Amino acid sequence: MSDDSFIREVEDELRSDKLNTFWSKYKVLIIGGAAAIVLGTAGKQGWDYWQNSVSAASGDRFIEAVELSNDGKHDEAISALEALSGDGSGQYPALAKIRLAAEYAKNGDPEKAVEAFDTISDDTSFDDSLRNVARLRSGLLLVDHGSYDQVSDRLLSMADTGKSFRHSAREGLGLAAWKAKDYKQALIWFQAIIDDIQAPAGVRERANIMMQLLAGQGVKPEETQEG
Repeated sequence: MSDDSFIREVEDELRSDKLNTFWSKYKVLIIGGAAAIVLGTAGKQGWDYWQNSVSAASGDRFIEAVELSNDGKHDEAISALEALSGDGSGQYPALAKIRLAAEYAKNGDPEKAVEAFDTISDDTSFDDSLRNVARLRSGLLLVDHGSYDQVSDRLLSMADTGKSFRHSAREGLGLAAWKAKDYKQALIWFQAIIDDIQAPAGVRERANIMMQLLAGQGVKPEETQEG
């Protein structure tokens, strides 16, 4: 055996001894760490599966509640949605609260519906899009069941140029002004719809009809002022 071979064998033995010493000293920690990684990965996968299962179950409950509503069983739909809003998973509690407020309106309780929509629109824990939908629905309900000021409190900020729901907000404000016999203000809102090239055809058509009705009241665009 050459000197080089002998030296390599000695070095290998030393490395082996060091490895054995290291293993003896730290094997509990190493095994524990590996187990923690495996268990953590399995736990994460198990948690994701459980979350998805719960979310899917909440989705099924939401669909069942909507079907009850579509079948005219509003009291049963309300009960189902109230339960889901309290113990559902994911975004379904928020969706259930939105739908629940609509059910109150369908069930002949607009005041309770407005209160529910307002609660959602004021809740910063909800997604902004859901809060805006709730604010819009509240304002539109108040066209028939409230004053122009109440409608304006909810819809005025949504009627600005560039806002996603501006067309519906302007229509609601125009109708509320019409109902309050503030015809000049009503004309301003309906004219804003007509002047917006992005206004949906249906909203634009209804605005044109209201403009004709306003003309029958003797109110013309040149009599209005921007404000």
